[in-house]
Amino acid sequence: MADRRLISLGLVLVMASALFLFWNLREPAGFILSLRFTKLAALCVVGVAIGTATVLFQTIAANRMLTPGIVGFDALFVFIQTGLVLMLGGAGFAALPTLAQFGVETLVLVAAALTLFGVLLRNGADDILRLVLTGVIIGVLLRGLAGLAQRLLDPSEFAIVQQASFATFGSVDKTQLIIASGVLILSFIAAMRLARLLDLAALGRGTALPLGLDYDRVVFAALAVVALLVATSTALVGPISFLGLLASSLAHAVLPTWRHARLLPGAAIIGATILVLGQFVFERLLGLQSTLSVIVEFAGGLLFLFLVLRRPRHD
Repeated sequence: MADRRLISLGLVLVMASALFLFWNLREPAGFILSLRFTKLAALCVVGVAIGTATVLFQTIAANRMLTPGIVGFDALFVFIQTGLVLMLGGAGFAALPTLAQFGVETLVLVAAALTLFGVLLRNGADDILRLVLTGVIIGVLLRGLAGLAQRLLDPSEFAIVQQASFATFGSVDKTQLIIASGVLILSFIAAMRLARLLDLAALGRGTALPLGLDYDRVVFAALAVVALLVATSTALVGPISFLGLLASSLAHAVLPTWRHARLLPGAAIIGATILVLGQFVFERLLGLQSTLSVIVEFAGGLLFLFLVLRRPRHD
């Protein structure tokens, strides 16, 4: 049953991609298809990365309401953008080589995440709650510092920071996209190799250890994959925190299984489908040029509130 539903999800993504590429296609068709394919690839890369990372993080945290963004990825990204604009000015920021900026941002995000994970979990991976709370506090601190720095900017520079604070898919560099795709493929392969171990890890440390699972090593490996996926997608297009919550929740609802070998690709496909269909409706049907991530964040925020306020069922 789960395999058939997974295949159906894949077919939906293929049809959504075909609509995105060929809907209302006009001359010069080759040039337009090239632009659309680049944007489609960016949507799929980000959707797959965020969907996969969220399932991994929720399994390790044993909580389906959390996303990797809660440990401060988006706040650190905005803080980096604000700091660069403050130091270099708007013209200097615009003159930065895009590939170098992408590489530095990815490395900083990965290094910060791995440092946080390593310091807080050095004595064992049984204190995920402390990791989450520390990440929340660091995120609040970084947002406060970024907000203070933004008050020192002139209006044009502030507008540059605001634009960089939301995920945008309209101007993705092809070289960056190729690098991000390579990181995604390797990270997804690593996640799938961890799938069976994550099935045991989801039972909790106390249950997994007697079954022979090296729980601490699995947790660190999964968090490293999360760091790579989220850092790369964030550096590529910007932060889009609640997409993962949507993808993960729908994957658990659609796929009646606890096996990560099915949940991981399911969430990845759903994440990509949400972005592709959302961009198609937003751009092709409605003719709007606003930021898709705003709508995704709004829908994800509503889902988060629903999950928080929903009363548990009593059998």
